[in-house]
Amino acid sequence: MGVTAESERSTDGAEPELRLVLCALDEPLTAAWREIADGRPGVDVHQGSVFDRPVDAVVSPANSYGWMRGGIDALYARAFPDVEQHVRRAVLAYHGGELPVGQALLVATGVPSPRWLFSSPTMREPGEHLPADTVNPYLCARAVLRLWSNGVLENGTPVRDLVRSIAMPGLGTGVGGASAQLCARQVAAAWDEVFARVEYR
Repeated sequence: MGVTAESERSTDGAEPELRLVLCALDEPLTAAWREIADGRPGVDVHQGSVFDRPVDAVVSPANSYGWMRGGIDALYARAFPDVEQHVRRAVLAYHGGELPVGQALLVATGVPSPRWLFSSPTMREPGEHLPADTVNPYLCARAVLRLWSNGVLENGTPVRDLVRSIAMPGLGTGVGGASAQLCARQVAAAWDEVFARVEYR
């Protein structure tokens, strides 16, 4: 099962708060996450693995082809043996074999927890080094957050009804080489853009 952000729904009435857990193994990214989490309700920071927290979904900062052979994606592929096949099948079905940077999709992990994985590219080609002025962490985060806030499954179920919490690692900070500060600032900008619109319309 896959879903993309093209379908949107309106949000009427109060809902339980969505929770984004920003995860980092190293101190520089942890510090950068803490700086942006301050003053943003629903955003938490965890110094440790994305696998440590009981969440509904994790984020894969992928490449456009859905290969999960390096970095955090390789860890996901080992933890969720069928997930790479699910991602690649969804990329082919919904995007003709290449998921552009700035888009996201949601697939089942095949395990009870976390049940879902958001795949959103930070780079087109596997192993690509990002330029110093890249905006790809922002585009990746915005795609995930848009899909979370407004996406619907093929059966009409809103994504946010199934996914109340997400663990997000650094976006482009590993193989891509983006700085912790750049990543954190861009994730904060994406959060403010998507959820300011949802909360106040």
